[in-house]
Amino acid sequence: MPIPARKSPFAPLRRPDFRLLWSATLISNFGGLVQAVGAAWMMTQLTDSATLVALVQASNTLPIMLFALLSGAMADIFDRRTLLLGAQIFMALVSVLLAVLTWQGWMTPLLLLSLTFLIGVGQAIYNPPWQASMQDLVPREDLPAAVTLNSVGFNLMRSVGPAVGGIITAAFGAAAAFGLNALSYAPLLGALLRWRPVTPARTTTPEPFVAAVGAGLRYVALSPNLVRVLSRGALFGFSAIVVLALLPVVAKQNPSGGSLLFGLLLGCFGLGAILGAVINPLVRERLDNENVVRVAFAAFGGSALMLALTESTWLHGLALLPAGASWVLALSLFNVTVQLSTPRWVVARALALYQTAVFGGMAAGSWTWGAVANSYDLDTALVAAALPLFLGAVLGHWLRIPEFATLDLDPLNRFREPELALDLRGRSGPIMIMVDYEIDQKDVPDFLRLMALRRNVRRRDGARNWALLRDLEHPRHWTESYHIATWDEYVRHNLRRTKADFQNFEDLNRLHRGLAPPTVHRMIERHTVSLDDDVPLIGKIEVP
Repeated sequence: MPIPARKSPFAPLRRPDFRLLWSATLISNFGGLVQAVGAAWMMTQLTDSATLVALVQASNTLPIMLFALLSGAMADIFDRRTLLLGAQIFMALVSVLLAVLTWQGWMTPLLLLSLTFLIGVGQAIYNPPWQASMQDLVPREDLPAAVTLNSVGFNLMRSVGPAVGGIITAAFGAAAAFGLNALSYAPLLGALLRWRPVTPARTTTPEPFVAAVGAGLRYVALSPNLVRVLSRGALFGFSAIVVLALLPVVAKQNPSGGSLLFGLLLGCFGLGAILGAVINPLVRERLDNENVVRVAFAAFGGSALMLALTESTWLHGLALLPAGASWVLALSLFNVTVQLSTPRWVVARALALYQTAVFGGMAAGSWTWGAVANSYDLDTALVAAALPLFLGAVLGHWLRIPEFATLDLDPLNRFREPELALDLRGRSGPIMIMVDYEIDQKDVPDFLRLMALRRNVRRRDGARNWALLRDLEHPRHWTESYHIATWDEYVRHNLRRTKADFQNFEDLNRLHRGLAPPTVHRMIERHTVSLDDDVPLIGKIEVP
């Protein structure tokens, strides 16, 4: 289904559920940014180590790298709204604890990092189901606008939240900033309680958790477009995080520096991000996805260099405008590309792996650039981080970002579970599937090309040991075979088939020359020989 080149960026706000949740998210983001300023500035008061200051940012992003995939798997198996509510309650409780401990004067660098890490854990649990819920809130054609509006909302708060956080921290202390963050969760909790998403009825048993994680990893690994997006996203996160991680040090080194200056600089970054969101539709209309990403890499690299090579506060604020715009242009484009390139059954896991790559890059970058600044100086760290940003623009020659997928990835819904003569349980297996074809010799090249595509689809959706066999005595006869672990998994395998996949099935059926459609054999493996050592085979043959 083609996505229009230009669409109103405010179209998702016409939908009441999206509007309510988006508005409540603004307040929650505001509180989170106030808390981030308080935590980062408090660390500068607790220690002079640039590494520990940078690790405040890493403590927020590292949990997403560690736990996002687990959350994505749960979001594809269980009720997403329940996960969202649980994550919000957990973060609110940790924020209350952070405020109380700070108010009592018991805070230490290790304790501050630990509690911000726990808030990051809650965010890691929250992000995949929230991002995957976009397609429950808006139609597919409004998805790019919805993702951009989420980014606009966050960066709208970034333009004011850090400045307010700086004022609150300077006037009342970090404990007040932490307390305000704890209160900011209430509106979003209320909005989530009111939201009643329409979820399709489940036709199979829930996928086992470990198998769900493996299925997500397999799907992304067998999707070259997704691999390219994850690779570029990880590099961007690793390099670009230098600005956010070391901005407290930039503000502190300024002669007139303080928490207020830090908040104002973050506000400039947020203002640039809003500008990037506003021009996003126009930029995407004039440039393809790869060129948008190249511009974002190069512009962010230029901003890092300007921060390193100038001392003027005004120039620093000016440099943060293109940095914020580039941040939104790149990350929102990566996010939309992943969502539109992934079917619904695995979208939360694909988004989780994307977030794992990006936030893992951010966590590694926060530590790396903090260590460089600690060992050398701040300017060296900023210049060093600019180099991989420029490299990221050049890498597009080999790892090109695809255009938004125009394939229809909705479920095909044509599979009907066959009536079996054997009484199988869902966990029975392994199951072996064989599909017989008759193919003319002149059609063999086309058949092999289509089967190569079929192999990728089968493996991506859970098949193992896929093989294509040709009968030596009857060369027109071909057999496709593969294994599935259990009968339940075989049913899920077929329900994962999308409308876009159906074209491949139709093309193969057109090449089939038999009088009837291709014959499908569904078999369960049974061992007919005892596995005990040193036991004669005679008398040990079972009757299946």
